[in-house]
Amino acid sequence: MSSAVRMDTRLNFPVYPLMVLLCAVCALSGTRSAVASSGRSCADTRQVYAEKGYSTGTAPLTQISGEHLRLCPQDYTCCSSQMEETLALQSERDFLKAVEENSQFLLTTFTQRHRRFDEFFRELIDLSEKSMNQMFTKTYGRLFTQNAHVFQELFVELRRYYSGGSVSLSEVLSDFWSRLVERVFSLVNPQYQFSEDYLECVSKHAEQLQPFGDVPRRLRVQVSRAFIAARALSQGLATGRDIVNKATKLTADSECVRGLMRQWYCPLCRGMPSLRPCHSLCLNVMKGCLANQGDLDTEWNNFIDALYQVSEKLEGPFNMELAADSISVKVSEAIMHMQENSVSISTKASR
Repeated sequence: MSSAVRMDTRLNFPVYPLMVLLCAVCALSGTRSAVASSGRSCADTRQVYAEKGYSTGTAPLTQISGEHLRLCPQDYTCCSSQMEETLALQSERDFLKAVEENSQFLLTTFTQRHRRFDEFFRELIDLSEKSMNQMFTKTYGRLFTQNAHVFQELFVELRRYYSGGSVSLSEVLSDFWSRLVERVFSLVNPQYQFSEDYLECVSKHAEQLQPFGDVPRRLRVQVSRAFIAARALSQGLATGRDIVNKATKLTADSECVRGLMRQWYCPLCRGMPSLRPCHSLCLNVMKGCLANQGDLDTEWNNFIDALYQVSEKLEGPFNMELAADSISVKVSEAIMHMQENSVSISTKASR
């Protein structure tokens, strides 16, 4: 497979590492260099609060009783009710922003990989059709151009299958060979004028006559493997993109906000803005806020493993470049086989 579409970066989205990363990012949110709290003064709290763009009009100058607090411990505090409410909203915004920023790389990766793979595979189909047209125009000239629609329909159906259409590859290829045998049978027997009913009869008995030898079976196996795997990978990348996009559209419930306040802004209300949350507290809060995403962890990893298995098959036994290149070659081989065995095939057909 071209390096342009090779999945060379592991597309993993484990929730636990995301939690760790969020803890690392968010632990720094709103902190300053360590400054010791001076007694009951709220100067440090007022300064940090002002640096966030909020008015200090309701901020106490010194610590007051915290009986009015709803989220932080109700001991002496540097936060008024309005400050606590404002900081609760700020903690939610900080959390959602951190999730969005840390998931953006994964979303971008899936989006780009899907686009690049889709463009690459569609280009392979286009090149395969172009190669066939050039080869057969040069070899058969007017006979090919008169029947070009048979080959065009094959590629139309192949594209429709890849795009997710309700198409059976076996039926597509079977119909193609049926139409082709009618054209080639007339070509190798120019001394006769066959009726449509007779040619249709030849087409219906193609399995017994085997006018193209073993080529149809070999082409069906090769094309089916490559197209099934390519469609699965394309759809998988698109699905992964959509899952990441939806999974990171979060809302923080009241318990999540309470936990976020405890780790980020309750120390600020206590007059200790430089105090950072311990790692275990941060992880517990993140697990609560990302509980639904955590439930996806096992299935997500299985999904990623499946994508890798498909991509490896496309590089190996289901190689899509070889399959696309082989279409014109095998069709040409099939026609030559019928030309070389025209006498025996015509004899069988006349019985």
